[in-house]
Amino acid sequence: MKEQKGDQNKLLTGGDSLMANETEDQETQYCFPDINSSCVKGQRSVYEYNIMYVVFSLLSAWTVFLNLLVIISISHFKKLHTPTNVIILSLSFNDLLVGIIVMPIQAIRLIETCWYFGHTFCGLSLIIVGVITSASLSNLVLIAVDRYVAVCHPLLYPQKITITNMLMSTCLSWVYYSVYNTVLIIYNGYFETSERADVCYGECLVMISFSWLVTDLFISFFSPCVIMITLYLRIFYVAHQQVKVINSLMKGGKCVTEGSVKRKSESKAALTLGIIVSVYLLCWIPYSICSVTVNSSTAITVLSWTVYANSGLNPLVYALFYPWFKKTAKLILTLKIFQPASSLINIFMEHDL
Repeated sequence: MKEQKGDQNKLLTGGDSLMANETEDQETQYCFPDINSSCVKGQRSVYEYNIMYVVFSLLSAWTVFLNLLVIISISHFKKLHTPTNVIILSLSFNDLLVGIIVMPIQAIRLIETCWYFGHTFCGLSLIIVGVITSASLSNLVLIAVDRYVAVCHPLLYPQKITITNMLMSTCLSWVYYSVYNTVLIIYNGYFETSERADVCYGECLVMISFSWLVTDLFISFFSPCVIMITLYLRIFYVAHQQVKVINSLMKGGKCVTEGSVKRKSESKAALTLGIIVSVYLLCWIPYSICSVTVNSSTAITVLSWTVYANSGLNPLVYALFYPWFKKTAKLILTLKIFQPASSLINIFMEHDL
């Protein structure tokens, strides 16, 4: 490709040749100029280049900072060691990895328009990004199951939903998606793409067939979404009925048992976690649909970054609806967690430390 353009320039003389060479330099910058099969490098102004790096760096730092607060809060304070919070901890760890790994990798690919880190690391990055983004959905399914049992079958909850069971479930989901994404990349012939004539050097992608794309969409997104939506519809129906009964008892001047108050609390927790699931789905659904139906790379890029940005939104939902998160964040930022026995603080009490 480059040699043909060089032969054409030899036919030009004087100022015409100089102008042609300048135009070629502007229009045909290559990722690896010394390699004939190199990809063409996209052009960006210095201003655009710097702005994009600053914006993506701030987004990554914001995501890491907020999710670190959640992880430290749940890990440090004993009162937060519950099965539900184990899943929230796993989800926050997943979102932390999005900020540390996924965002930087995808930002470099987007800004540089070239992949400079080799074919093998490209394959590993595709697998890692796939695992991290897929595992977040499995955490949301576990949250839906946890809330379903807590609200709809409260007597079974202490026996069925334990910290050990939740830890095992989250670990198994990570193992499953690690194997699944590795098979997906290898089965679609990623390690053969370096030999393909239509793949240029400096490009990081895997050619997934349409049938595999639809299958992956069904397994990784559609099925979990159906499960979550079905469970939450049942949760909200049962929670609504329970709240109506409790409110009618209170209006009638009858004694409200501790169990009734707990069920109302569980319903409120289900609503909060339902908001997290809804926000996640609002970010994921457009991307999932467009990945199959739309060929615009710009639209896919914008929607994929909407999905990544969701990792920085979950802690904000906790801050809005969980008083304990506001208090633990204050204790962490003021370094009071380093005081003796700080892990035993009853963060659910009204007064401050």
